[in-house]
Amino acid sequence: MTVQANDPAISIAETPASLRPILEWIARKAEPLVIGLAAILIGLALFSLFILAIGKSPAVLFGLMYTGGFGSWFSVQNSLSRAAPLLLTALCVALPARLGLVIIGGEGAVVLGGVAAAAMAMPLAGSAPVSLTLILMGIAAMAVGGIWIGLAGFLRHYRGVNETISSLLLSYIAIALMNQFVEGPLRDPASLNKPSTKPLPADYMLGNIPGMDVHWGLVIGVVACILSWILIEVTSYGFAARIAGGNVRAAQIQGLPVGRLIAGFTGIAGSFAGLAGMIEVAAVQGSANASLAAGYGYTGILVAFLARHNPLAIIPVAILLGGIDASGGLIQRRMGLPDATVLVLQGMLFLVILFCETFYGRFKIFNPDLWKGSL
Repeated sequence: MTVQANDPAISIAETPASLRPILEWIARKAEPLVIGLAAILIGLALFSLFILAIGKSPAVLFGLMYTGGFGSWFSVQNSLSRAAPLLLTALCVALPARLGLVIIGGEGAVVLGGVAAAAMAMPLAGSAPVSLTLILMGIAAMAVGGIWIGLAGFLRHYRGVNETISSLLLSYIAIALMNQFVEGPLRDPASLNKPSTKPLPADYMLGNIPGMDVHWGLVIGVVACILSWILIEVTSYGFAARIAGGNVRAAQIQGLPVGRLIAGFTGIAGSFAGLAGMIEVAAVQGSANASLAAGYGYTGILVAFLARHNPLAIIPVAILLGGIDASGGLIQRRMGLPDATVLVLQGMLFLVILFCETFYGRFKIFNPDLWKGSL
């Protein structure tokens, strides 16, 4: 049986009662998927026009983008490695978003988390067990990141400061503090041209997943996404956050601790971004240096919005964006375009996604509450 969504001649009475809940579930789940895919296609079309305007072939560029990100096992592993920090920085945006907060300062938590991890490792590396050192590095990074982003939540609830602006400004302060520490009290005297902290010994680095050239940060990121989904969708704490995100005044009338929810969720979000900084130090860089400010915190914003702040959807979206990022070098070599070309694509996608947010809830076919008597 074929159901015509816009045919008034078809009554709900003609549809089996058992089919209505299924159709409603499909309609609600399909809306973010359809609108999200449409946003991506529109963004790619606009990016194609940009590439044509500078005299290059969009088809060649997209082919290189696929080859560089997913065309070989080496490319896939590179994409997965780049996706690992994006999983955690996207959670820094997605978790506060359930409370209606727009946090875009994850980059600051990443760099400070990396510095805190390196500072913790300096007296322990070589004397303490490897596992204990890595755990303490992670705890230090999560604590610092949580405090940093939690500060934006505190300012929002108790002082009325816009969290978007405060978190962004805090990220600039964090980068300045990182430079101060790395070039000052934590600097390794042996680092001449590129100031950095003392490098971790090789046996203290976070290893790779067996059989893959991908570090364990990917597993940590996936586990964090799963735990975040459980927190939001299963626990009473997450349910209270969703209520507060829908209507703060109603949540306060019902006696929900809105202040603690905001502080808690922003703190958890920041701790994930701080953990991303620790992973960069322990699995990629080997020390804290200016390379920590690689833009993972900003790319995580795009990942979170593409995934509609769903922690489980963040996983495939982060891998996709990691692949796009991994293809930048190949595009530069083969087409003579700057490595930052992929940033132009990410920017266009982000703008289109923000624009398409206005279409949610406007299509009758995706909103069962508007079906009334006809499908």
